Amino acid sequence: MVVSRLHGLSMDAAQQVMATAQAIETGGSDLAMARLAPLLASHPNHPEILRLHAGILNLRGDFSGAVASMRRALAQRPDDPLYYNTLGTILGQAGEFDAAIDALRHACGLQPDLAIAWFNLGVMLTRCMRRSEATTALRRATDLDPHYMPARILLGDMLRTESHFEQAAVEYRKITAEQPWSGMAWWGLADLKTMRFSLGDIEQMRHAMRDSRANDSDTIAMGLALAKALDDHGRYAESLVALRQAHANARRRRTWDAQAFSDGISMILDAFTPSPPPSPDSAAGHNVIFIVSLPRSGSTLIEQILASHSSVEGPGELPDIPAVLTEESHRRGSPYPVWTSQMQPGDWKRLGERYLQRTSLWRQRRPIFTDKLPANWYYIGAIRAMLPAAKIICCRRDPLETCFSCYRQHLDNNEYARTFEGLAAYWRDFDRSIRHWHSLHPAHIHELIYEDLIAEPEKAIRALLDFCSLRFEENCLHFHETQRDVSTPSAMQVRQPLRSDTARAVRYGSLLDPLRAALGLRPFSG
Repeated sequence: MVVSRLHGLSMDAAQQVMATAQAIETGGSDLAMARLAPLLASHPNHPEILRLHAGILNLRGDFSGAVASMRRALAQRPDDPLYYNTLGTILGQAGEFDAAIDALRHACGLQPDLAIAWFNLGVMLTRCMRRSEATTALRRATDLDPHYMPARILLGDMLRTESHFEQAAVEYRKITAEQPWSGMAWWGLADLKTMRFSLGDIEQMRHAMRDSRANDSDTIAMGLALAKALDDHGRYAESLVALRQAHANARRRRTWDAQAFSDGISMILDAFTPSPPPSPDSAAGHNVIFIVSLPRSGSTLIEQILASHSSVEGPGELPDIPAVLTEESHRRGSPYPVWTSQMQPGDWKRLGERYLQRTSLWRQRRPIFTDKLPANWYYIGAIRAMLPAAKIICCRRDPLETCFSCYRQHLDNNEYARTFEGLAAYWRDFDRSIRHWHSLHPAHIHELIYEDLIAEPEKAIRALLDFCSLRFEENCLHFHETQRDVSTPSAMQVRQPLRSDTARAVRYGSLLDPLRAALGLRPFSG
């Protein structure tokens, strides 16, 4: 199959294709593009060159261009499983999870022994909270290739999701023993939060980061894990150096355009001001509680509290709001929010019904469910139009703590977190958006401040339940005893009672003054 994919290319061109593929594998989009550019000029319609171009565009965050290039390639090779695998991963990066799952299932059907397709299918199913299906796909990948570490790592992540923390740690340790350069295994250990790295672990990571078998993804993940390990030992200046290097490596792959993002947010706010006439079904969404926030702001904690209530299911970060809006964008042939000006109340009702259809699984055991995809704050205007009776909870945390916690976390596709300036710009867009939505919909948006919850838990929890029209239940105060799957980085933390020592910025003192300056805060005063 590899030979046939290079059919029609000279030996020199074929070698250049393979060099491009290697550059993509190691995450170097600029080098890959430099290698591919002459081939694009000489063979603009060759399917393998189009596939590699799609991979480069994907690395750069141009998902629509990547999908278009991949579809052109597939039109020429409609029976190639690797092409469907590539399309599926790109669609997943673009947030089109349903289409990604379809493409990856097709790849698995065309070549049932293609381990990477089963792995990518497991990834997409995990993102859609379809955990049992994901486990089946991942176990299929590891059965086919027991040494395929990404699948084993993700299975370790799922052990953590199911609260099997010690088993997850054992699995991560096995992987680092077999392949010390497996960055995501080191990050899996770091993401257990309550586990402390040893000095030996620090030396192992530093050695592994120099291993020629480590690609950019490995070194980025290991760099973030190393920063956590150094923090464990109070070596804060060194921890920041490790963070800066990891994020610098990530920026070589993809950059963040803060101004373009901010302009997009302004377009959304303008599109829903004044608010459009909503769905005529005023009760639509009465059984949904949306939890929006920046990452690392307490949204998982709030979901855990609500899911401790006998009437509430807590499925996690659901992809369904952006999926429904993407479907409408495809139907209308224009991007969100451009088409919102054409929407009539009946159109919003149709989208609300589509969302409730997609999420019907989460109402089978309990009458109310949470949807805690953090970035749904982009879509509050659409949520209000589609589901007029839905409750929206906005979690806020001290901006310095929020941004620094994001900076320390391995956040997929959140390129704003690579620099202090990017974090501050993203925080400001979030802040102005929430203020705007709250001014338009004060009765439907409840702002919950993380620090207030820590200071007076019962008062904050009672106010939260009142807003959600839920009777008070004592279980909500003892949320850490509730047994359920939690797939976010806070999985271990929500298994513990509330702690008042989670603030980290003060430990770094003036070392974080550049972040304070970016946020418009005063320098550290001791």
